Amino acid sequence: MFTGIIEKTARVKAVHASAAGARLSLELGELAEDVKLGDSIAVNGACLTASAITAGVASFDVVAETLRRTTLGSLAPGDLVNVERALRVGDRLGGHFVQGHVDGVGTIAGRTIAAGEHLLHVSASPELLAGIIEKGSIAVDGISLTIASLDERGFTLAIIPHTLEQTTLSGKREGSRVNLELDMIGKYVRKLAGPTRPNGLSESMLREHGF
Repeated sequence: MFTGIIEKTARVKAVHASAAGARLSLELGELAEDVKLGDSIAVNGACLTASAITAGVASFDVVAETLRRTTLGSLAPGDLVNVERALRVGDRLGGHFVQGHVDGVGTIAGRTIAAGEHLLHVSASPELLAGIIEKGSIAVDGISLTIASLDERGFTLAIIPHTLEQTTLSGKREGSRVNLELDMIGKYVRKLAGPTRPNGLSESMLREHGF
């Protein structure tokens, strides 16, 4: 479990393809001192398991399913990624509950900077947008963010300067692909309020709440 509060950006040291997927190596630096074999780390929002740690470099085996569902398959040496270690019991939950299970990929559709406000516009598939509500939470490349507005093509995020400085968002350009994880609580609500509409939930009630 993660919070979507990025601890640092790490540089990709190597990517080695294999029949089962790929091995991804990251330069974690001092962060590696508190990482053990088997630890879970969110890399651009995808939960990976540390399989080797040497001199500040951690390696992860990425299965084919993860490569298909996320943007990790397009990483190359030198790229920067967002990194967050798993939440510990007693830690402050500064973002929202993030599982590290990416639901799909969105595309940066544009950026708007006006009156000191930095807006990032993201396009996504109808299937993903069906699980997003205005002012709700979403993880974008592992970053906990709030939906500022929503339409039939995508959604808009208002990004504060600190987030731009501490994550990879500052380097995203129009056409860049990003990993998206919908709010876990919202996904369970949608599941429970599916076609059978348990507990008497009507279609109009679901539409009213964005489902």
